Amino acid sequence: MSAERMEQLKSILELDPKNTFAHYALGIEYSTAGETDSALREFRASLKLDANYANAFYMGALALQQADRSDEARQWLQDGIACANRIGNRHAESKMQELLDDLES
Repeated sequence: MSAERMEQLKSILELDPKNTFAHYALGIEYSTAGETDSALREFRASLKLDANYANAFYMGALALQQADRSDEARQWLQDGIACANRIGNRHAESKMQELLDDLES
């Protein structure tokens, strides 16, 4: 994790709290640092701003999987697959289905 990158993203969010991508990117930084709950907070913020931000579901599920929280990861993936299907994002849908299949095997 780059502390400098996290500070840059936080600064962006201070100026523009509705920046969906900055929330998402900060979530990735927290996830990389193993700070799952902080990561999920940022992914949820992305989804609150844009309910169709399918990548946030995927990255949230990955963070949960890495934290051995498989049941929660499954729910994020199911919600993400529904989102991706709704918006026609077949690539995101297939990536999430693949991860869900891995979790269920």
